[in-house]
Amino acid sequence: MIDETIARAIVEQMAEALIFATVDGKIALWNRGASLLFGFERDEAIGQSLDLIIPPHLRNAHWSGFDAAIETGRLKLNGKPTLTRALHKTGRKLYVEMSFALIETDQGILGSVAVARDVTEKVERERAGAIR
Repeated sequence: MIDETIARAIVEQMAEALIFATVDGKIALWNRGASLLFGFERDEAIGQSLDLIIPPHLRNAHWSGFDAAIETGRLKLNGKPTLTRALHKTGRKLYVEMSFALIETDQGILGSVAVARDVTEKVERERAGAIR
């Protein structure tokens, strides 16, 4: 069994963004990778709605899927990574690859965790090549 100190170090030091949101969509865990990817420091993100990083035009779809997952205990993509858009603190739009999992204990579903990585350069490069 991994002790709590090692588990915390892994979460904090992993390169990918790791975000845990409670069932009401409030950010409860935000690692260093999330700060680097989205531009918000931990204290700016904790307690905020996930809308902090979701572009306005995607919010209705996000919340529909989020609420359905919390209610049913099932994810639409079953944890497979998906390409989506996200917002940086500066307002710049990012392409991110994200995977999601529901966090459940004997007390029920506690929330959702997402792991994200920036794929903006890759997507823009591929799209520029397709235009030629």
